[in-house]
Amino acid sequence: MNSGSDLLSIKSLSVNFGGLKALNDVYLDLHPGEVVGLIGPNGAGKTTLFNALCGLVDVTNGELILNNKKHDWPKPFELPKLGIARTLQGVGLFPDLTVLENVMIGASIKSKTGLISAALGFDKKDERALKEVAMSALERVYCGGIADRKANSLPYPVTKRVAIARALVSEPQILLLDEPAGGLGAPDIEWMNLLIHNLASQSAIILVEHHMDVVMNVCDRLYVLNFGEVIASGKVDAVREDPAVIAAYLGVSH
Repeated sequence: MNSGSDLLSIKSLSVNFGGLKALNDVYLDLHPGEVVGLIGPNGAGKTTLFNALCGLVDVTNGELILNNKKHDWPKPFELPKLGIARTLQGVGLFPDLTVLENVMIGASIKSKTGLISAALGFDKKDERALKEVAMSALERVYCGGIADRKANSLPYPVTKRVAIARALVSEPQILLLDEPAGGLGAPDIEWMNLLIHNLASQSAIILVEHHMDVVMNVCDRLYVLNFGEVIASGKVDAVREDPAVIAAYLGVSH
């Protein structure tokens, strides 16, 4: 869905690692309510783009526009204030904490006193607020009923949902999903497709994913990276038939 205004616009993004150009003149736009797929072969630069947007790598050149205003490339601690949240390729949960506690860690970023103070009982009001927003995020991924279970007791597909809840707890405008279907079987992938569709009603999504059935089912538009450059962008059907995209994935020349 496209409302006609950009939540996010990246222009001429370049990232160099020494003499290596990891990204070169990359562009991307994201509109409210939209799911945009970022795809390409391994090593194409997808994770580097996410890392640039999250302040984890230095940007050599490029312009970032958020809500139609030019913005400096963010530092990691600025992401909640900017309405950006990200999941990781792995799950990254703390195994000995409960599901609720894992999600509260994401919520604590928005708290004045933070999770440690709440856990020590210094501020009961903050603790209640943290639990409320964490439970709300868990309910959005249909995990409210397992809030008290230890993370290490969960099957892997459920841990993927809990990891998404931890990102949702900051109520982001922009949600970056890094391989949400990685490691999932066919029934769980179908379930993840439905979940991503539902999440897009409240957060616009940029999705990095290798499962093409996920990409083709949930994305409104695609950007294809190869060797750090955008080689195609547009609607899913058009990109799928693009000769440059076919060549990149099949390793043949056209």
